[in-house]
Amino acid sequence: MYLSKLTINVYSRDFRRDHADIRQMHRTIMAGYPHLPETTAARQAQAILWRLDSIHRGFVQYIQSSTKPDWSRLPADYLTEPPQVRSLQPLLDAITPGQRFAFRLVGNPTRTVVRPANRNHPLPENGKRPRGIRIARRKPEEQIEWLIRKGDQHGFVVPTAQNGHPDVSPSPCLDASGRARPGDKGPITIEPVRFEGHLVVTDAEAFRTAVQRGIGHGKAYGCGLVSLARPGSAASSSPRPPR
Repeated sequence: MYLSKLTINVYSRDFRRDHADIRQMHRTIMAGYPHLPETTAARQAQAILWRLDSIHRGFVQYIQSSTKPDWSRLPADYLTEPPQVRSLQPLLDAITPGQRFAFRLVGNPTRTVVRPANRNHPLPENGKRPRGIRIARRKPEEQIEWLIRKGDQHGFVVPTAQNGHPDVSPSPCLDASGRARPGDKGPITIEPVRFEGHLVVTDAEAFRTAVQRGIGHGKAYGCGLVSLARPGSAASSSPRPPR
């Protein structure tokens, strides 16, 4: 696995276009993998995840993938510094049961709602209920509940802080949207939430897979990438294993 750090030029016209359209941002990121088609299956196969973090008056973008990218294909003025690419293997090797990490995650906490069948929304001919729609979880307590359930699935728990509450703070990010183009199912809007706090690994293999594959929905659109750091420090977006 590889982690790239891209220091963004906020004055780049191409970046501003991407920042206004997460589907176009996804296409720009996929340009760093010229051997792959721009498809969902290709992104999933290479476990490509990304997150855009604001720093001072600019942005840093972190991109994780199972193969090494080629960022020379980015627009000439897209970055202010040469890209940094490093192996994540030391971090993955440091994941053991009982290990405590500070973490950062931009997630897409949602719940699925299925409309009941009635005369306005009858069941289809095959008798199956229509596919549910995802509704954003906007209350902090619901967002934390979502994260705790993800921990049950992915081999970690959120410990209790000194105040008696889970040791994690959710904060809303700006909504992200993407315009529909030919071949797309329609426009997309995501209400991402930034989680920062501490976690404890309960199942090393399950958690290692979660770090590699991401957590939750919206992985193609800036959600799911987990960053880890030693306890006592802010979660680093370029993770370093504990000493």
